Amino acid sequence: MAEYTSETVTRTIRRWIIPAAEPWGATSEEIGKAWTAAQVAYREAHGIPVGEALSGGALRFHVRDEEIVIEFATEARQS
Repeated sequence: MAEYTSETVTRTIRRWIIPAAEPWGATSEEIGKAWTAAQVAYREAHGIPVGEALSGGALRFHVRDEEIVIEFATEARQS
């Protein structure tokens, strides 16, 4: 009889989407608000206190056709 284990991993991706249509693009104010909200959510998801620095790779920024997307992912194993 084979011996093995299995697991199920659920991945959750959190995204903040800022409209950035041409010719004006996105304002720094709107990017800043979304960035701050993403940092707060990241800290909550990972239990990082406010005074502690986040790693440089904590949040990812992507450019789509007419928007800027800030995101991070979490994974949870289920038995």
